[in-house]
Amino acid sequence: MPNDFNQQVIEEFRANKGRVGGYFEGARLLLLTTTGARTGRPHTTPVGYLPDGGDRVLVIASAAGAPNHPAWFHNLVANPQVTVESGAFTYEARAVVLDRDERDRAFARAVEADPGWAAYQEKTRRVIPVVALHEIAQGGPPNINASSMGEAIRVVHDAFRRELALIREEMAKGGAGLGAQLRVNCLTFCAGLHNHHTGEDLGMFPFLADSRPELAPALARLREEHERIAGLVEDLRRVVTAEHPKPAAARAEVERLTAELEAHLTYEEEQLIPVLDAA
Repeated sequence: MPNDFNQQVIEEFRANKGRVGGYFEGARLLLLTTTGARTGRPHTTPVGYLPDGGDRVLVIASAAGAPNHPAWFHNLVANPQVTVESGAFTYEARAVVLDRDERDRAFARAVEADPGWAAYQEKTRRVIPVVALHEIAQGGPPNINASSMGEAIRVVHDAFRRELALIREEMAKGGAGLGAQLRVNCLTFCAGLHNHHTGEDLGMFPFLADSRPELAPALARLREEHERIAGLVEDLRRVVTAEHPKPAAARAEVERLTAELEAHLTYEEEQLIPVLDAA
């Protein structure tokens, strides 16, 4: 993409905490900052990504099927430590180019989810690389792109809302099948939601219980909702990891989780954001 177009996307992405319109609307997008292989200067590029579970995501160096690898790929090969902006979070990551067998499996998943990747490969003689971005643990709380604790809640919640909306859309388009990448998307979402709620139960909720005792009823309700949502997450995980997953069953579980989670997020925002912003 031209530099001026990229810069517009970068500014919109940062201003809206990961939400953009136009060409990238509805896509899973991140900002990837690499160190120039020749210049040593930072370069930021909007890049589509694939969830991959655990502590890593995948990016594909397609360059829309151009004959040469994109500049960001050359940069991360020379300097594998990169910075990732997901909209809600900013973190350091280690870039690893997947070897041929693992690359082929990941690329096949991507093609199954979006045939456009295959069209890019057909346009070029090079084998389009797939790169894993492994988050580097910092040993502290995540770097949330927010200026207050109240805003942090909203930013993280909206990231979960966007991802769940994408999964619902993908399931609606999936027809009779439940593709491998869609299953990975569901499992990655489940893991992220579990980690978020665990962090609240062990960190933010005890802090608020000590500092704002009047929130005790709300915090008790939120903890109970965490338990119910954990059960729904486990139901979804069980469906998508079945030997022969049934799309209708998966869609039903996603709808159940969506309804419960949206009510939970809305209640938490109503109860906690005013208190945190006032502080």
